[in-house]
Amino acid sequence: MNALQIFLPCAAGVEGFLADEAHRATGLAGNDLLTGRGGVLLRASWRDALLLNLHSRLAQRVLVQLALRPYRSENDLYELASSVAWEIWFTPRQSFKVEVTAQHSPLKSLNFAALRVKDAVADRFRAKSGVRPDVNTQWPDVRIHLHLTTDEATVYIDTSGEPLFKRGWREDKGDAPLKETLAAAMIAASGWDPHGEDPVPLYDPCCGSGTVVIEAAQIACRIAPGLRRRFAFEKLLPYQAHVWNAIKNEATSAIQASPVSIFGSDVSHRMVDFAQRNAERAGVAQAVQLRGGDALQRMPPCDSPGLMLLNPPYGERIAAAGTAGQNASERATLRAQGAAQGRETAHTDDGGEFFSQLAAHWKKHYTGWSAWMLTPDLKLPGKMRLKESRRVPLWNGPIECRLFRFDLVRGSARARPQGSAAEPSDGGT
Repeated sequence: MNALQIFLPCAAGVEGFLADEAHRATGLAGNDLLTGRGGVLLRASWRDALLLNLHSRLAQRVLVQLALRPYRSENDLYELASSVAWEIWFTPRQSFKVEVTAQHSPLKSLNFAALRVKDAVADRFRAKSGVRPDVNTQWPDVRIHLHLTTDEATVYIDTSGEPLFKRGWREDKGDAPLKETLAAAMIAASGWDPHGEDPVPLYDPCCGSGTVVIEAAQIACRIAPGLRRRFAFEKLLPYQAHVWNAIKNEATSAIQASPVSIFGSDVSHRMVDFAQRNAERAGVAQAVQLRGGDALQRMPPCDSPGLMLLNPPYGERIAAAGTAGQNASERATLRAQGAAQGRETAHTDDGGEFFSQLAAHWKKHYTGWSAWMLTPDLKLPGKMRLKESRRVPLWNGPIECRLFRFDLVRGSARARPQGSAAEPSDGGT
């Protein structure tokens, strides 16, 4: 188990950050760690797989590659899966499930492809032991992944189980919550480092259920993201409880108090309560300061300039973000009054007025701060009448987004601080 091929799938745009994280977790680099489209491939050990499950904030899963071969038909997939020594990974007393992903596969039915792999696994066990393992599509003991391209098939065994964004602490959440892996990618892309020589405070003024601030606080406190959850590898045959316990104990001993202040606020006091309870479960209640407040009125939470990091609201969420204490009928009345008077309010459907008011508030009160905003709206800088100094492409599931950086200065929306040079934009349009 010291010469495994491990694949770490991730969201598009995160590959480089994930490679850096994998290097920190395992010490691997060079030819043993390769960055590709949609993930990172490592030549590593079984212990490295455990470390990555425990410490990765950016990977979606930790998959061990077991077979790779060209294919043309479902029968080729059967032969491929039959060649894998499944008996060294699990027993026929355990249930399993086959999941299939594909990119430009010529096969007509992915369900049939999954069925052929399932048959191959079951037939191999029956030939070896006379017993076939059961299939459980809901809560399997073992997850097998088949990935198909135009002409190649790859078989993996999943060591994670539930996706890694499920940290085990978020029970309270609002509508369309930000995934923990994406929040971690935003933090990585911003370059915020609470353990650097001169760390700056971090603030999310639209924190919702607290995903960004809790991820940031766990990073600051050196709390491994997987400490509160279980993993699929605990049911696989290579698993040794004493090895895993030693790894977890080492991670637990590394926990420290946060060296930097972390703040979050939201106009919805209900969401602030959610964030507080989530922070308590995540072990960072003492490391974050959470409170209610209108995004258009909230003053800086500390004296020194810091970094704002947020996924701003859109659509109906804009009204909630900029109108503290108003209910839906009150917001509708305000919109109707504005329309009757021939003017726009701060709550237009595309958020234009809201974002221009937010930018004006920031320029007046947040001089010296940098603001990083994740959005699918490529026209957001124009709506804010700000010029971004960086733009980082990131994907929120299937949605292409940009993480914009704005350097906040008093006065002209497009002015630059004297003596400073803007960082180049990172691609995109």
